[in-house]
Amino acid sequence: MSQILRIRQLEALMAVTTSGSVTGAAAELGVSQPAVSRLLSDLEKSLGFQLFDRSKGRLVPTQEVRYLQPSVERVLELMKQISDVSQDITQRKAGHIRVACLPGFATSHLPNVVAEFLEDRPGVTMTIEPDRPERILEWMIGEQYDFGITDSFNGHPAVESRNIDVRTVCVFPTGHELENLCEITPHDLANAKIIHTRRDSDFFGRLSKAFQNANVKLNSHIEVRQFTAACELAVKGVGVSVVSELDAIQYAARGLSYRPFKPILSHTLSLVRPILKQPSLVTLEFIEQFRESLVPFKAEEIIR
Repeated sequence: MSQILRIRQLEALMAVTTSGSVTGAAAELGVSQPAVSRLLSDLEKSLGFQLFDRSKGRLVPTQEVRYLQPSVERVLELMKQISDVSQDITQRKAGHIRVACLPGFATSHLPNVVAEFLEDRPGVTMTIEPDRPERILEWMIGEQYDFGITDSFNGHPAVESRNIDVRTVCVFPTGHELENLCEITPHDLANAKIIHTRRDSDFFGRLSKAFQNANVKLNSHIEVRQFTAACELAVKGVGVSVVSELDAIQYAARGLSYRPFKPILSHTLSLVRPILKQPSLVTLEFIEQFRESLVPFKAEEIIR
Protein backbone atom coordinates (compact mmCIF):
# COMPACT_ATOMS: atom_id res chain seq x y z
CA MET A 1 0.00 0.00 0.00
CA SER A 2 1.79 3.08 -1.28
CA GLN A 3 -0.42 5.79 0.25
CA ILE A 4 -2.36 6.39 3.44
CA LEU A 5 -6.06 5.74 2.96
CA ARG A 6 -8.41 8.68 3.41
CA ILE A 7 -11.85 8.53 4.99
CA ARG A 8 -13.42 10.27 2.00
CA GLN A 9 -12.09 7.51 -0.26
CA LEU A 10 -13.73 4.86 1.92
CA GLU A 11 -16.99 6.82 1.92
CA ALA A 12 -16.90 6.92 -1.88
CA LEU A 13 -16.23 3.19 -2.01
CA MET A 14 -19.23 2.37 0.18
CA ALA A 15 -21.48 4.88 -1.62
CA VAL A 16 -20.78 3.26 -5.01
CA THR A 17 -21.15 -0.21 -3.49
CA THR A 18 -24.58 0.75 -2.17
CA SER A 19 -25.87 2.70 -5.19
CA GLY A 20 -24.16 0.74 -7.95
CA SER A 21 -23.11 3.87 -9.80
CA VAL A 22 -20.84 6.89 -9.64
CA THR A 23 -23.87 9.11 -10.26
CA GLY A 24 -25.72 7.74 -7.23
CA ALA A 25 -22.62 7.97 -5.07
CA ALA A 26 -22.04 11.59 -6.08
CA ALA A 27 -25.62 12.50 -5.11
CA GLU A 28 -25.28 10.69 -1.78
CA LEU A 29 -21.98 12.38 -0.90
CA GLY A 30 -22.95 15.79 -2.28
CA VAL A 31 -19.96 16.03 -4.64
CA SER A 32 -19.43 15.88 -8.39
CA GLN A 33 -19.13 12.66 -10.38
CA PRO A 34 -15.51 13.43 -11.37
CA ALA A 35 -14.68 13.89 -7.68
CA VAL A 36 -16.04 10.42 -6.90
CA SER A 37 -14.13 8.93 -9.83
CA ARG A 38 -10.89 10.51 -8.58
CA LEU A 39 -11.45 9.18 -5.07
CA LEU A 40 -12.00 5.66 -6.38
CA SER A 41 -9.00 5.87 -8.72
CA ASP A 42 -6.71 7.01 -5.91
CA LEU A 43 -8.07 4.33 -3.58
CA GLU A 44 -7.56 1.64 -6.18
CA LYS A 45 -3.93 2.70 -6.59
CA SER A 46 -3.40 2.69 -2.82
CA LEU A 47 -4.95 -0.76 -2.34
CA GLY A 48 -3.36 -2.33 -5.40
CA PHE A 49 -6.42 -4.14 -6.71
CA GLN A 50 -9.51 -3.45 -8.81
CA LEU A 51 -12.56 -2.21 -6.89
CA PHE A 52 -15.48 -2.78 -9.27
CA ASP A 53 -16.58 -4.82 -12.27
CA ARG A 54 -19.23 -3.46 -14.62
CA SER A 55 -22.31 -5.65 -15.09
CA LYS A 56 -25.52 -4.61 -16.86
CA GLY A 57 -24.76 -0.92 -16.45
CA ARG A 58 -23.98 -1.22 -12.73
CA LEU A 59 -20.70 -1.19 -10.82
CA VAL A 60 -20.42 -4.44 -8.90
CA PRO A 61 -17.87 -4.76 -6.04
CA THR A 62 -15.07 -7.23 -6.68
CA GLN A 63 -14.53 -10.13 -4.30
CA GLU A 64 -11.63 -8.22 -2.77
CA VAL A 65 -13.93 -5.29 -1.94
CA ARG A 66 -16.57 -7.63 -0.51
CA TYR A 67 -13.91 -9.13 1.76
CA LEU A 68 -12.80 -5.64 2.80
CA GLN A 69 -16.32 -4.22 3.23
CA PRO A 70 -16.99 -5.21 6.90
CA SER A 71 -13.74 -3.55 7.99
CA VAL A 72 -14.54 -0.39 6.03
CA GLU A 73 -18.02 -0.24 7.57
CA ARG A 74 -16.54 -0.51 11.07
CA VAL A 75 -14.09 2.32 10.34
CA LEU A 76 -16.81 4.60 8.98
CA GLU A 77 -19.10 3.82 11.93
CA LEU A 78 -16.28 4.61 14.35
CA MET A 79 -15.61 7.89 12.58
CA LYS A 80 -19.31 8.76 12.84
CA GLN A 81 -19.22 8.01 16.57
CA ILE A 82 -16.14 10.22 16.97
CA SER A 83 -17.90 13.00 15.06
CA ASP A 84 -21.05 12.67 17.19
CA VAL A 85 -19.10 12.66 20.46
CA SER A 86 -17.02 15.63 19.31
CA GLN A 87 -20.20 17.54 18.60
CA ASP A 88 -21.59 16.59 22.02
CA ILE A 89 -18.38 17.79 23.65
CA THR A 90 -18.59 21.10 21.78
CA GLN A 91 -22.20 21.48 22.92
CA ARG A 92 -21.25 20.48 26.51
CA LYS A 93 -23.31 17.29 26.24
CA ALA A 94 -20.52 14.74 26.70
CA GLY A 95 -17.57 14.23 29.02
CA HIS A 96 -16.77 13.13 32.56
CA ILE A 97 -16.67 15.36 35.64
CA ARG A 98 -14.97 14.36 38.90
CA VAL A 99 -16.36 16.22 41.91
CA ALA A 100 -15.09 16.10 45.49
CA CYS A 101 -17.38 17.51 48.16
CA LEU A 102 -18.18 17.70 51.84
CA PRO A 103 -20.10 14.60 53.00
CA GLY A 104 -23.23 16.60 53.77
CA PHE A 105 -23.37 17.99 50.25
CA ALA A 106 -23.33 14.53 48.70
CA THR A 107 -26.80 13.89 50.16
CA SER A 108 -28.29 17.40 50.34
CA HIS A 109 -27.92 20.21 47.80
CA LEU A 110 -25.55 18.64 45.25
CA PRO A 111 -27.83 15.81 43.98
CA ASN A 112 -30.48 18.34 42.93
CA VAL A 113 -27.96 20.35 40.91
CA VAL A 114 -26.49 17.21 39.33
CA ALA A 115 -29.93 15.88 38.34
CA GLU A 116 -30.86 19.16 36.67
CA PHE A 117 -27.47 19.44 34.93
CA LEU A 118 -27.54 15.90 33.51
CA GLU A 119 -31.16 16.02 32.38
CA ASP A 120 -30.33 17.17 28.85
CA ARG A 121 -26.74 15.89 28.77
CA PRO A 122 -27.05 12.10 28.28
CA GLY A 123 -23.39 11.81 27.29
CA VAL A 124 -22.03 13.30 30.53
CA THR A 125 -20.95 11.03 33.39
CA MET A 126 -19.80 12.02 36.86
CA THR A 127 -17.83 10.81 39.86
CA ILE A 128 -18.85 12.26 43.23
CA GLU A 129 -16.50 11.64 46.15
CA PRO A 130 -17.36 12.99 49.63
CA ASP A 131 -14.63 13.53 52.22
CA ARG A 132 -13.12 15.94 54.74
CA PRO A 133 -11.87 19.40 53.71
CA GLU A 134 -8.27 18.32 54.26
CA ARG A 135 -8.65 15.42 51.87
CA ILE A 136 -10.44 17.53 49.26
CA LEU A 137 -7.52 19.97 49.31
CA GLU A 138 -5.07 17.08 48.75
CA TRP A 139 -7.09 15.93 45.75
CA MET A 140 -7.15 19.40 44.24
CA ILE A 141 -3.38 19.85 44.68
CA GLY A 142 -2.81 16.40 43.13
CA GLU A 143 -5.19 17.24 40.24
CA GLN A 144 -7.19 14.09 40.97
CA TYR A 145 -10.55 15.87 40.77
CA ASP A 146 -11.92 18.59 38.51
CA PHE A 147 -13.96 20.51 41.06
CA GLY A 148 -14.33 20.61 44.83
CA ILE A 149 -16.93 21.91 47.30
CA THR A 150 -15.42 22.55 50.71
CA ASP A 151 -15.24 25.06 53.55
CA SER A 152 -12.60 26.78 55.65
CA PHE A 153 -10.26 26.96 52.66
CA ASN A 154 -7.21 29.06 53.50
CA GLY A 155 -5.68 29.21 50.06
CA HIS A 156 -2.99 27.28 48.20
CA PRO A 157 -0.89 28.32 45.16
CA ALA A 158 -2.00 25.23 43.20
CA VAL A 159 -5.71 25.73 43.84
CA GLU A 160 -8.13 28.33 42.49
CA SER A 161 -11.04 29.13 44.81
CA ARG A 162 -14.19 31.21 44.92
CA ASN A 163 -15.87 31.77 48.28
CA ILE A 164 -19.63 32.13 48.69
CA ASP A 165 -21.22 33.08 52.01
CA VAL A 166 -24.44 31.12 52.53
CA ARG A 167 -27.23 32.06 54.96
CA THR A 168 -27.73 30.03 58.10
CA VAL A 169 -30.95 29.36 60.00
CA CYS A 170 -32.01 27.95 63.35
CA VAL A 171 -33.50 24.46 63.01
CA PHE A 172 -35.78 22.58 65.40
CA PRO A 173 -38.40 19.80 65.25
CA THR A 174 -41.78 20.66 63.78
CA GLY A 175 -44.20 21.71 66.54
CA HIS A 176 -41.47 23.28 68.68
CA GLU A 177 -42.38 26.52 70.45
CA LEU A 178 -39.79 28.35 68.35
CA GLU A 179 -42.18 28.03 65.40
CA ASN A 180 -44.14 30.94 66.89
CA LEU A 181 -41.24 33.31 66.20
CA CYS A 182 -40.48 35.08 62.91
CA GLU A 183 -36.74 35.06 63.62
CA ILE A 184 -34.58 33.62 66.34
CA THR A 185 -31.85 35.29 68.38
CA PRO A 186 -29.44 33.97 71.00
CA HIS A 187 -31.88 35.19 73.70
CA ASP A 188 -34.54 32.84 72.32
CA LEU A 189 -32.10 29.94 72.73
CA ALA A 190 -31.01 30.71 76.28
CA ASN A 191 -32.57 27.50 77.62
CA ALA A 192 -32.14 25.35 74.52
CA LYS A 193 -29.78 22.43 74.06
CA ILE A 194 -27.50 23.41 71.20
CA ILE A 195 -26.20 21.02 68.55
CA HIS A 196 -23.20 22.64 66.88
CA THR A 197 -20.18 22.08 64.67
CA ARG A 198 -16.74 21.24 66.01
CA ARG A 199 -15.31 23.71 68.49
CA ASP A 200 -12.24 24.24 66.34
CA SER A 201 -14.32 25.24 63.30
CA ASP A 202 -14.53 28.81 62.09
CA PHE A 203 -18.33 28.68 62.11
CA PHE A 204 -18.55 27.61 65.76
CA GLY A 205 -16.25 30.48 66.68
CA ARG A 206 -18.60 33.00 65.07
CA LEU A 207 -21.68 31.36 66.58
CA SER A 208 -20.06 31.56 70.03
CA LYS A 209 -19.24 35.22 69.43
CA ALA A 210 -22.89 35.96 68.61
CA PHE A 211 -23.97 34.41 71.92
CA GLN A 212 -21.25 36.25 73.83
CA ASN A 213 -22.23 39.59 72.31
CA ALA A 214 -25.81 38.93 73.45
CA ASN A 215 -24.61 37.95 76.96
CA VAL A 216 -26.26 34.54 76.55
CA LYS A 217 -24.61 31.25 77.46
CA LEU A 218 -24.38 28.76 74.59
CA ASN A 219 -25.64 25.51 76.10
CA SER A 220 -23.46 23.01 74.22
CA HIS A 221 -25.16 19.64 73.97
CA ILE A 222 -23.82 17.72 70.95
CA GLU A 223 -20.83 18.47 68.72
CA VAL A 224 -20.97 17.26 65.11
CA ARG A 225 -18.87 17.68 61.98
CA GLN A 226 -21.65 18.13 59.41
CA PHE A 227 -24.79 20.28 59.29
CA THR A 228 -26.74 17.29 57.97
CA ALA A 229 -26.02 15.40 61.20
CA ALA A 230 -27.29 18.39 63.19
CA CYS A 231 -30.49 18.38 61.12
CA GLU A 232 -31.01 14.66 61.70
CA LEU A 233 -30.62 15.13 65.46
CA ALA A 234 -32.90 18.17 65.50
CA VAL A 235 -35.64 16.21 63.70
CA LYS A 236 -35.46 13.65 66.50
CA GLY A 237 -35.92 16.36 69.14
CA VAL A 238 -32.43 16.04 70.60
CA GLY A 239 -31.81 19.79 70.44
CA VAL A 240 -31.74 22.82 68.15
CA SER A 241 -28.99 24.05 65.88
CA VAL A 242 -27.87 26.83 63.58
CA VAL A 243 -27.00 25.39 60.17
CA SER A 244 -26.71 26.29 56.50
CA GLU A 245 -30.10 26.92 54.91
CA LEU A 246 -28.92 24.67 52.07
CA ASP A 247 -29.05 21.72 54.46
CA ALA A 248 -32.11 22.81 56.42
CA ILE A 249 -34.32 23.04 53.35
CA GLN A 250 -33.64 19.37 52.53
CA TYR A 251 -35.31 18.36 55.82
CA ALA A 252 -38.34 20.64 55.58
CA ALA A 253 -40.60 17.73 54.62
CA ARG A 254 -39.10 15.37 57.20
CA GLY A 255 -40.23 16.98 60.42
CA LEU A 256 -37.80 19.90 60.57
CA SER A 257 -38.76 23.57 60.85
CA TYR A 258 -36.46 26.57 60.68
CA ARG A 259 -36.41 30.32 61.06
CA PRO A 260 -33.88 33.05 60.21
CA PHE A 261 -31.17 33.45 62.85
CA LYS A 262 -30.16 36.96 63.92
CA PRO A 263 -27.55 38.32 63.89
CA ILE A 264 -26.99 36.89 60.42
CA LEU A 265 -24.14 34.39 60.35
CA SER A 266 -22.69 32.99 57.17
CA HIS A 267 -21.34 29.59 56.31
CA THR A 268 -18.52 30.09 53.83
CA LEU A 269 -18.41 27.57 51.01
CA SER A 270 -15.30 27.38 48.87
CA LEU A 271 -15.62 26.24 45.26
CA VAL A 272 -12.16 25.00 44.32
CA ARG A 273 -10.34 23.50 41.33
CA PRO A 274 -6.73 22.78 40.34
CA ILE A 275 -5.06 25.78 38.71
CA LEU A 276 -2.73 23.82 36.43
CA LYS A 277 -5.32 21.28 35.24
CA GLN A 278 -7.17 22.76 32.27
CA PRO A 279 -10.89 22.10 32.91
CA SER A 280 -13.13 20.78 30.16
CA LEU A 281 -15.91 22.97 28.78
CA VAL A 282 -18.56 20.81 30.44
CA THR A 283 -16.75 21.05 33.79
CA LEU A 284 -16.70 24.84 33.61
CA GLU A 285 -20.40 24.82 32.75
CA PHE A 286 -21.19 22.60 35.74
CA ILE A 287 -19.17 24.79 38.10
CA GLU A 288 -21.07 27.85 36.90
CA GLN A 289 -24.43 26.12 37.28
CA PHE A 290 -23.53 25.03 40.80
CA ARG A 291 -22.45 28.57 41.69
CA GLU A 292 -25.73 29.93 40.35
CA SER A 293 -27.66 27.41 42.45
CA LEU A 294 -26.19 29.03 45.57
CA VAL A 295 -27.26 32.59 44.70
CA PRO A 296 -30.73 32.34 46.37
CA PHE A 297 -29.02 31.32 49.62
CA LYS A 298 -26.32 33.99 49.79
CA ALA A 299 -26.00 35.87 53.07
CA GLU A 300 -26.86 39.56 52.87
CA GLU A 301 -24.59 40.69 55.66
CA ILE A 302 -21.88 38.85 57.49
CA ILE A 303 -20.88 38.63 61.13
CA ARG A 304 -17.28 37.48 61.52
